[in-house]
This record gives sequence, C-alpha cells and structure tokens, in this order.
Amino acid sequence: MPSPTDTEEVPVIRVLLADDQSLVRAGFRALLDAQPDIEVAGEAADGEEAVRLVRELRPHVVLMDIRMPRLDGLAATRRVTGDPALDDVRVVMLTTFELDEYVFEAIRSGASGFLVKDTEPEELLRAVRAVVAGDALLSPGVTRRLIAEFAARSKEPAADSQLARLTEREREVMALVGIGLTNEEIARRLVVSPLTAKTHVSRTMVKLGVRDRAQLVVLAYESGLVRPGWLG
Repeated sequence: MPSPTDTEEVPVIRVLLADDQSLVRAGFRALLDAQPDIEVAGEAADGEEAVRLVRELRPHVVLMDIRMPRLDGLAATRRVTGDPALDDVRVVMLTTFELDEYVFEAIRSGASGFLVKDTEPEELLRAVRAVVAGDALLSPGVTRRLIAEFAARSKEPAADSQLARLTEREREVMALVGIGLTNEEIARRLVVSPLTAKTHVSRTMVKLGVRDRAQLVVLAYESGLVRPGWLG
C-alpha cells in the first residue's frame, strides 16, 4: 500500500508566458514544464493577448516581457495589477538588461520584481516559486542594486499617514525590507527567528494593503521611512 506521502498531490504553480519571441517562450516552457510543481498554463505573443489570457486562465505567475507589440508589458502589467479580480496573480517582468529603465515603473505599477532573460535556469525556477510564496524574489545583490537605482530616481518622499497604523517593530522591519534585507538577514539583525521576521513582514503588508514585498520596498521610500544613502 502506498503511504499518504506517495499519493499526496503536489500543488502546481501555473505560469503564463508573455513574450513576442517564440524561441524565448519555448525555452522557458521546456524548463518550467519539466518541474513537477510547475506548469505552463498558456503563452501570449503580445500584451493584449497576455491580459486576455490572464483573465481567462488565472495563472499564479505571469512572466511578462517589457517590450511587446500591440500593448507593451508595462501597460499590460498595469491592467493586470489594477484589476481587483486578479489580485492573486503575480507579474514578473522579463528584461534584457538588469537595470532596464522601465523596470522601476513596472514595480511602481504592481510588478513583483524582474528577471533578466539570460538568468540561470535555477534562478528562474527559484524566482517563480518565491514570488508565489511571497518571499524575496531576487538575490540580495540584485535587489540592492535595484533599490539603489530606484532610490536615486525617486522624488523627495513625503510623510505617509499609512505608517501610523504600524507598530514600532513593524516600521523597523519595513525599513529593513526597504534596504534590501531578506527575512533571514532581518532575523539576524533583530535577533529573532526567520519565521518571526516573515510574520512581521506579512503583517506589515496586510496593514498597508500592498501586494507583495516589492511594493513594500517602494512604499518604504515613497513614505520617507527609508531614504537614499541608507544602503549598507
């Protein structure tokens, strides 16, 4: 008789591929479909088709190219993240350059992060699983470079009354997320367990009504809680 673990179904992460290059989609599909916990739900060759398929297929993650015909990835992301019915869908932008100028606007628009198209296969798989779990999407080094550039482009922040609903510890945790620390790094800094750090991050996101960690970073800067120059 098989044990319960032998028959237990593994939750499958459904991914939509949106890229106008068929070879890119084919490469991603081959990699993702080979995983027992990931499947490609569909493919789109332009932004209009991507938005239509997101609404039809309700994938967990969309790998969205920034530059596509008819409707670019940035506009498509705004449509997806701006639709309350698609609140559970996470968008990961695909770009040729690590610090593509459109990445910053994409994150402001609700994208959960970005990946360079020539990223290592293991990093792509880790990113898909991480964004669904609500964990940090990017490696700390890439995250910090992104945040540094984002901070340099940000306008002078203004005080945000939203932060008044946070506890002192939650504000502290939000600031640490804002400078690019992972849950494990936050735990070490505050001398708490990684689970406790993750719980603080999750509660902060719920209180502030942000979609994910990337949005928490944006709000940390825009609210003035974190300012350029704080990166260590």
